[in-house]
Amino acid sequence: MVIAPLALDSLDLARWQFGITTVYHFILVPLTIGLSPMVALMEALWLRTRNEQWLVAAKFFGKILLINFALGVATGLVQEFQFGMNWSEYSRFVGNIFGAPLAFEALLAFFMESTFLGLWIFGWDRLSPRLHNLCMWAVAAGTNFSAFFILAANSWMQHPVGTVINPDTGRAELDGLSGFAAVLSNPILWTTATHVITSAFLVAGAVVLGVSVWWMTRAARAGQDYEARHLWRRTTRLGATVMLVAGLATAVSGHFQGHLVTEEQPAKMAAAEGLCHTESRAPFTAVAFGDCDTGMTRFISVPGVYSFMATNDVNAEVTGLVDAQQMYSDYVQAHEPGAAETDYTPNVMITFWSFRLMIALGMASVGIGALALWLLRSDRLITRPWLGRAALWTMWLPFVACSFGWIFTEMGRQPWVIVPNLADPVSQVYMRTADGVSTAASAGTVLASVTIFTLLYAALGVVWFMLLRRYVREGVRTQRPPADQEHGSDAAAPALLSFDY
Repeated sequence: MVIAPLALDSLDLARWQFGITTVYHFILVPLTIGLSPMVALMEALWLRTRNEQWLVAAKFFGKILLINFALGVATGLVQEFQFGMNWSEYSRFVGNIFGAPLAFEALLAFFMESTFLGLWIFGWDRLSPRLHNLCMWAVAAGTNFSAFFILAANSWMQHPVGTVINPDTGRAELDGLSGFAAVLSNPILWTTATHVITSAFLVAGAVVLGVSVWWMTRAARAGQDYEARHLWRRTTRLGATVMLVAGLATAVSGHFQGHLVTEEQPAKMAAAEGLCHTESRAPFTAVAFGDCDTGMTRFISVPGVYSFMATNDVNAEVTGLVDAQQMYSDYVQAHEPGAAETDYTPNVMITFWSFRLMIALGMASVGIGALALWLLRSDRLITRPWLGRAALWTMWLPFVACSFGWIFTEMGRQPWVIVPNLADPVSQVYMRTADGVSTAASAGTVLASVTIFTLLYAALGVVWFMLLRRYVREGVRTQRPPADQEHGSDAAAPALLSFDY
């Protein structure tokens, strides 16, 4: 008798639907953001060196980019529709602000990347080589602009700025042009965008490395030393270098992002560390279970590390969940006198473990990139088949790390859909998640859409995987250079794809 009402709760179902569709979509997004500049770089290296292997690599990984882009568009369209359907109360309240960066994303970034991607696909024999390469650089710029504007909207939800309440309509509105400038200059936007884009390069580098190592081992064992050494070893080094640099940049940007989150969303970071009470020299805990009400069981705590992560000072005092709860409660009471007491604490275990899994999988990915560079030292090849298979399996680690990062970001701000700006005692721009859900969409309707979209996205996921698997296995056909060039310059060595544009 209790399970049925819970299963048909509109709020929970709307949250499940948005979470499922977002995670599905975000599996694809980082690869597009990171791979498009890498493909552009491969083509640019071909133009500069006239080494045909870079052209082969650009076409090969360009095919992977096209497949990923197509599925990313299909899964991303549903995101916007949900704002007007399942979350219509949220859209009614903040549509004036939230819609502005989304409009820029659609009208500028998305059309930019899709238009120039079409020119790149069909322009191989119609555009000059340099103009053709410029098209892919435009695609790369478009994908990153798209990410920036989407993150501008999300960062505003995490830390609302540049907004006033219209006293006549009761809705939140941009405070003129200066308000829009404040949205785009939001400090949390710039740290978040840097973190997301660098992690996207980590994802793309892992794909390039994984596929290249797998093919390198196959080519080497088949006696195709030229292909293994001059194509796949080259792209492996590129992928590993991108992984290493992007991984370190992700860690640094995440560190500074943590400073802002600690200040602006104290409950999120306190939950990420399972810190119940405000402490000096707050520890970083490797493993923890429970919550602040029933008691927190910790294993392997290192004093001062969390304080350093939050403030760069191992002796600093950081806010715990109990005090963060009181801060939010006082804020709401100041704006809604007599409002009922509510628990403003996020789910501690989901926030705690998603934070750790994000960090652990990201660090493992950086380690894989460093290991690949070490194995390739002194002009060596990777020839062991188990290393090729391991490279394919481990290239999924940064994908999963990114997904856990978004779970941490979104679950850690609950129960808010718009987190109060605690630094602005005058602003009234905040909204609980429960207040943002549509009052018109019935639980049955949302349940039906959740089921349909979950099954549809699962089918699209299978299509995506099978297409990638098919074209990765197709590989390339590399012709050996003339005998007098085999150990010299390989700039004139032709190489053909087993598929072409």
